[in-house]
Amino acid sequence: MLSAARQRNKPRVLIADDQAIVAAGVCKLLEPDCEVGIVEDGRTLLEAAQRLYPDIIVLEVLLPQMHGVDAARQLTKLTPSSKLVFLTTQESLTVATEAFQAGASAYVLKRSPVSVLRQAIQAVMKKQQFVCSLMTRDPLATGPIGFGSNAMKRPLSSLTTRQREVLQLIAEGRGTKEVASLLKIAVKTVEFHKFKIMEQLDLHSTVALAKCAITEGLISA
Repeated sequence: MLSAARQRNKPRVLIADDQAIVAAGVCKLLEPDCEVGIVEDGRTLLEAAQRLYPDIIVLEVLLPQMHGVDAARQLTKLTPSSKLVFLTTQESLTVATEAFQAGASAYVLKRSPVSVLRQAIQAVMKKQQFVCSLMTRDPLATGPIGFGSNAMKRPLSSLTTRQREVLQLIAEGRGTKEVASLLKIAVKTVEFHKFKIMEQLDLHSTVALAKCAITEGLISA
């Protein structure tokens, strides 16, 4: 179990994945060499990371309550010393590029051999970047500074961070009051953000918002 105190100089790893079997498997894989903890959603991840300051955070892209890339953007400010390793089912070059732009050090697909995750962790501990070989294109080699210049030109890229948070929670089926409670904002503020999102994306119903969130990879189907 990951705690605030270090044990025997083992790297501390925080795993963020809502698939319990996957998280448990990664935990068992890493436990011989690391001190490991698990969280199940993006918001709990932010809280735990600030409390525990892990050396490495292994996270899925599609996290409940807060998308993994959005969480990564906040983690680079909240716990800048933590290395971010995405372990995900998402094979999109655009998503991988977003992850590195958000502060990731490694991007590994879940269908990779088990040894690849260990390689990724070893690389980031040496302050190197790592992309698994199963990615058909390399998100670190698609632009003048290592990132694809056109990768972010998607509908959701016009939204603010708060708008993306509101959209994800609405698309997950949460009511306005629950969204307000999770984000610690007023119900009227949630309603305002929802209106602006619909206006910017030219969408006209909650169902359309949910479909857009799924299509754009903000949540899973």
